[in-house]
Amino acid sequence: MPASPTPKQLAAIKFALFLICLLPALRLLHGAFTDDLGANPPEFVSRFTGTWTFNFLLFSLCITPLRGITGLHWLLRLRRMLGLFCFFYASLHFLAFIGFDHLFDLNDIARDILKRPFISVGFAAFVVLIPLAVTSNAYFQRRLGGRSWQELHRSVYAVGLLACLHYFWLVKASALIYPLLYSVGFALLMLWRIRNRLQKVIQAAPKRPPQVQPVQFYPRRPK
Repeated sequence: MPASPTPKQLAAIKFALFLICLLPALRLLHGAFTDDLGANPPEFVSRFTGTWTFNFLLFSLCITPLRGITGLHWLLRLRRMLGLFCFFYASLHFLAFIGFDHLFDLNDIARDILKRPFISVGFAAFVVLIPLAVTSNAYFQRRLGGRSWQELHRSVYAVGLLACLHYFWLVKASALIYPLLYSVGFALLMLWRIRNRLQKVIQAAPKRPPQVQPVQFYPRRPK
């Protein structure tokens, strides 16, 4: 495939990616119809949707480094879909929490959010995702302006940090390997961005000509 695919090729890539992104949801539907959601279906659904929320968050954050490494700028056209699927699975994760755990009891939900830190940070991450999903289209990009839109969508980095904390506080000490791996992946993506940003700042800095030290002449001391 050429470095820049044709509109038809890009549409085919997006359609294939859309179907791939639906596979976790289809797995849940298949498990629900075939009674294949484990011994504790509510817990399975909650963990499964939470994991895939984090997966799609990292997938969307991978697009910019991949574009920079490969030079394939059309990869940016896939980032919005990955971000929206992150929000989709986050919504399923939140619905599992308020439905299975609290039977949509608002008082019980609010009490749990305030009482348990891992739920508090998870809820905060979901709240931050909402405006990102709403403003992800071209209309809001034009409405807000490019710079303001970019500043708003950089809050996805805060979502990643909150997701790492949520995962660490959620699991038991014996299973910390998984949140550790996800956190390392997120940290590497952030370090790449910091490095890339510093390189741009250094390249944009005006280069000063070398300063020539004036030659100083000292009079001879009389003998």
